[in-house]
Amino acid sequence: MSSSFTWHIGGLLNFIQSTFVGLLRVLSVPIVLMLSLASGYTTYYGLSFFITDWIALIVTIAVQSIVVICSLELAGLHWKANRGRFLSVLVSLAVALTVSVSFSYFKFFEFSEKDTVIIKRQTKLNEDISGYIEKTVSLKSQVIANQQKRIESAEAETNSAYIGTHPAVNRQEVGKGRVWSYYNGILQVETEKLSILENQTHELDELISLNRMKLSTVSTHGNDSAAYDQLVESFFKLQGEADKFATGNGLKAISAPRLPSFSEFSRGITPSFDMWKDISWFALACAAMVDFFTLILSYRLEMTAPGPLSDDEKDLAFQGLSQFGDFTINSNDELEFKIERTELERAKRVSDWKRMFAVAFLLNRGYLRKISHKTVEFAPNLYPIIAKRLTKDTRNDSKSPLASAMREKFHD
Repeated sequence: MSSSFTWHIGGLLNFIQSTFVGLLRVLSVPIVLMLSLASGYTTYYGLSFFITDWIALIVTIAVQSIVVICSLELAGLHWKANRGRFLSVLVSLAVALTVSVSFSYFKFFEFSEKDTVIIKRQTKLNEDISGYIEKTVSLKSQVIANQQKRIESAEAETNSAYIGTHPAVNRQEVGKGRVWSYYNGILQVETEKLSILENQTHELDELISLNRMKLSTVSTHGNDSAAYDQLVESFFKLQGEADKFATGNGLKAISAPRLPSFSEFSRGITPSFDMWKDISWFALACAAMVDFFTLILSYRLEMTAPGPLSDDEKDLAFQGLSQFGDFTINSNDELEFKIERTELERAKRVSDWKRMFAVAFLLNRGYLRKISHKTVEFAPNLYPIIAKRLTKDTRNDSKSPLASAMREKFHD
């Protein structure tokens, strides 16, 4: 009595579970479709930057179809049952997922890294212009320092000639003599050169201050084309004046950085494979997440039973399974049996179309799982159905191989 009551409770729970799973399957279909559309949009967005729009659309539809179909196929396959088909489905799914995730990554990268890319672009502009300004200031300081050294040398020569300690001065030429006049002339020339340099550096200083001010304005108002154009114009003026200053003093001109146009500076993120060099793991995870959910839901949609069996379907399943006699408990702790005829059945020419029909029906509904081309195993939701049927007629079914296998699994 208690055993019968237990099986009734198990049957009720199985009915509730099957009904719940059936509802989930109904809800899973639109969810899978929406996830496929979302993944398709991001895949199409990335592909459209590399190929024409209509080809990108066709490829996107093909990729998403392969992901869903292969996920459904994979749920009904087993490695030992058909290795060639299993591998082909697995490889097709892996290729489709790789394409989908790779091109979806571009969209999520643009969404998550847009501000970072703009900041890096502004930072590079600041570094390029500031670095050029620092080199210009260093060049200016070097030229002035060299000129001051020449003046100091000329002053030393002039003073030495005036007091008569210079080697070229005779005792009769002490003071403002011929030698002193020669070195004093050199001193005046060098001093005049310093004055000219100071005037030139004054212009450079004004341009440097102007560039710093314009650079600060662009950093604050990055989308202002007028401010950016003014910065570029002032930088070119600084570059011209610095080149003129360097060559005028016998030095090599400073190598100036290339400033991008305003359209290049303010453009959005264009997908390219350079994005993989500085990979964003967050964007990659988001791209993979959509396809992962599509894969799992599609897989579970096919893996789980679609809903409860009717009474006639239960009788068909029980009668078909009762005709098999070689039941064992496998390593998964599930009942397993061979679906091919035994040698004795072949000798007797026993017809097995009815039981094979039942096996095919249960495999299709998810109540059996194929292990190999010769064996299948019970799904967990099949046990309550068989147990309930066994309790209806214990006299005829209690000694059957199926009943013995059920008792061995749940009582021994």
